[in-house]
Amino acid sequence: MKIASDLSLPLDAVTQTFGAIGRKGAGKTYLATMMAEKMLDAGAQVVAMDPVGNWWGLRVGADGKSKGKDIFVLGGDHGDVPIAPESGPRLARLIVEKNICAVLDISGFRIHERKRFAWEFAEELLHLKKKKRSAMHLFIEEAQLFIPERVGHDEARMVGAFEHIIRLGRNYGIGCTLVTQRPQSVNKNALNQVECLFVLQVTGPHERKALEGWVQEAGADRNLVGELPSLGRGEGYVWSPAWLRIYKRVKFARKQTFDASATPEVGQAAKAASLSAVDVAVLRSDLAEMIEKAKAEDPRELRKRIAVLEGELRKAKAAPAPSISKENILKIRRAAMSEATKRLFANVQEAGEKIQSIVDGIVAGVGYEGIMNPIKVTAGESRIPLEKRRALEPAARESTRYRQNPAQSTAGAGSLGESGLKRMLIALAQRNGLTARQLGLRAGLSSKSGTFSTYLGRARSSGWINGSKDRIEITEAGRAAIGSHNPLPEGRDLLDYWLGQLGNSGAARMLRVLAERYPHPTSAEDLGEAAELSAGSGTFSTYLGRLRTLELVTGSKSDLRASEELF
Repeated sequence: MKIASDLSLPLDAVTQTFGAIGRKGAGKTYLATMMAEKMLDAGAQVVAMDPVGNWWGLRVGADGKSKGKDIFVLGGDHGDVPIAPESGPRLARLIVEKNICAVLDISGFRIHERKRFAWEFAEELLHLKKKKRSAMHLFIEEAQLFIPERVGHDEARMVGAFEHIIRLGRNYGIGCTLVTQRPQSVNKNALNQVECLFVLQVTGPHERKALEGWVQEAGADRNLVGELPSLGRGEGYVWSPAWLRIYKRVKFARKQTFDASATPEVGQAAKAASLSAVDVAVLRSDLAEMIEKAKAEDPRELRKRIAVLEGELRKAKAAPAPSISKENILKIRRAAMSEATKRLFANVQEAGEKIQSIVDGIVAGVGYEGIMNPIKVTAGESRIPLEKRRALEPAARESTRYRQNPAQSTAGAGSLGESGLKRMLIALAQRNGLTARQLGLRAGLSSKSGTFSTYLGRARSSGWINGSKDRIEITEAGRAAIGSHNPLPEGRDLLDYWLGQLGNSGAARMLRVLAERYPHPTSAEDLGEAAELSAGSGTFSTYLGRLRTLELVTGSKSDLRASEELF
């Protein structure tokens, strides 16, 4: 792969670790994208993490009009498809399983969104490559953002993920290029893994000092640092003490694709660039759900939708009011009455089901003998009339039948419908051995309510559950009663499941913060600040209690962590 008139890299460069360092405007991104071109021409898989939004130029020819390289651009203003902050693992799977080349343009993400995307993507990528080993090169633009020297409390997992890729990735076919203008801000554990260093013009004293440290770490005695300020644009040193065993000053080759990283000059018209057509039908199909979510949350899409709706509203206001004949009025009335009748019957049916569940609970609690035998009464009170006892007899016998023969309780499966009782049984089937409070929360019911007690009584009398309120367990008859159900997912999917269940609540924000910081502990004060809640408020305590009951959070208020089961 020829990168200068007098220097070519061997093909195994794809799995090596490079560093591209230079001041702003010296051409480090130009050099990195030129290397990406050479690797793409050689048929290698290339992936770029782009927090700036310049790498899309690989898709366009140098003239800004002709076809560039066949590489997907995901996210950003020029993307084939939009991406969301939570899509990191899914994109990693797509890239590894489909073996595609991609630019991950995350320039539109907020800081916390970028960090989440980066660490989830990096973790999933390395995990998948352990099973599917093949040559891939990962370009990390502005590497100090992903592998900083000073690691914040919310960055440890991200830094660890990228360090593992840089240190161990070559074993699974992953090579890396770290692009940065601030080598002193890049984590030294990562920077010291560089096998080949490209150094362009560097003038800052801090940057030169950091490079001097790398030189000494490599065990060489070079006057590299003193020569760097005199380098011209696109000119630099290539130094590989162990791999290539060269130390050379070169003029790097020109790119074949559009230089999207070029700084606009005053008075110069911006060169228009059009993206080449790449078949993205399969990609859009694989990411359909993610695309719709990203569009739904994209302010530009929302503004477009608002503009369309406002236009339709103006047209509606300007249009003359339609005339309605008596015949049409009668049709509308009949249709409205029919709809009202349907709603009425639905409401009556729902009320009937609720009443039936209460009656079932009462019958189950009193029992056949309690209803059929005379009740002890005080003076002046009457016993239950004979005709009422006979009317109650069939229902009481049915209750006794279930209580006496639990194996037959599946006969009631059809009557569960979508009731709270069915939700309770499904919750126990998903996680057996819950307390009453845990069961109520998972089933969306208050464990202190009469409805919950009624359902619990009915389940006991039907032989569907057993145990005390401190540990309620579902029986085989109970599993048969609910039939098929979805089990709880595991790992990261379980985290996504609970975030979906919690919706947009403060509890969801708290869980998301703890998940981003896992496995590092967080105090209640820090958690409240990050989740935009007062740690001393009753609301915060309620949300925290809910997360504890759902077994999603562990630790004391000074040492809170997301449950390890989520990871």
